[in-house]
Amino acid sequence: MLVDSPPEQRAETAPAPPKRLAFRMVGLPVSAALLVAVALLSLAVGAKDLSLAQVWHGLFHDTGGYGDVVVGDRLSRTLLGLLAGAALGVSGAVLQALTRNPLADPGLLGINAGASAAVVTAITYFGVTSLTGYVWFAFLGAAGVGALVWFLGGSRSATPVRLVLAGTAISAALLGYIQATMIMDEAALGRMRFWTVGSLSSATDATIEQVVPFLLAGTALALLLARPLNALEMGDDTAKALGANLNRTRALAMLAATVLCGAATAACGPIVFVGLMVPHIVRSFTGPDLRWILPYAALLSPVLLLGADVVGRFVARPAEIQVGIVTAVLGGPVFILLVRRRRTAQL
Repeated sequence: MLVDSPPEQRAETAPAPPKRLAFRMVGLPVSAALLVAVALLSLAVGAKDLSLAQVWHGLFHDTGGYGDVVVGDRLSRTLLGLLAGAALGVSGAVLQALTRNPLADPGLLGINAGASAAVVTAITYFGVTSLTGYVWFAFLGAAGVGALVWFLGGSRSATPVRLVLAGTAISAALLGYIQATMIMDEAALGRMRFWTVGSLSSATDATIEQVVPFLLAGTALALLLARPLNALEMGDDTAKALGANLNRTRALAMLAATVLCGAATAACGPIVFVGLMVPHIVRSFTGPDLRWILPYAALLSPVLLLGADVVGRFVARPAEIQVGIVTAVLGGPVFILLVRRRRTAQL
């Protein structure tokens, strides 16, 4: 149990109206179907398009033909997009609940900056040149910064404001270190320039195997925290009255977000707007209950990430535009419109 002795129902949010509850129930299978459709599109679209029949043959009847080989190459990329998208969406929802800020994302607490600083250190001082080498450094950097933010934010007396201030200060310091190191080392600049824009193009089975355990563990922890985070969103006094353990909930939420963001950033580079925009959109039609927000974010965030990756491959073929650039270009204007709407979701 992640809340103290009071009955479970005391930490729940108010019951949803029947119409909203019906919409939530119908929306989950619709979101899952949309995710499957986008995943198939990701397998079919590239420098050379494949038909759905060719995709199906490559997935289930691989005979080593050209189309089967292409599907196999794109499968790792698609799987990484599914996993990283879900991780970014779930971690964004957790961070927004933790900080009680609907505009929170992994960058707000310095997690992306920690991963980037670790990668540039690995390249410059340890001679690491492969993506599988970057993964571990990036993950350790993200985890280290997450722990440091928790410590500087007050640890046992941590509050949303303290955590955000600590994350912002650490991000600024690490950004200065990254820029200084890259300026002094042209090799690091060349390698980091590709990694920092965010991309799925370097996905391999080895990379996926490295990050899957962290993504599964982080997602499971986030789902277990949904109920106490619901209480935390109501304010510290209310959460205490409902029996929530504030320090434990915040510590575990930081851990879940750091594991998810760190693993996704390590594998793909820092990808913006996915963890910020999708939970924000989901909250507008599910309401504030994280027991619904988290599953929807896990389904719809990969839809956005894979969709952006398909767009990047389609508009610049036979080359491609990295998915991190596409999410930034498309996500900025869309998110501004969402924020300006009257019915913008509030925590």
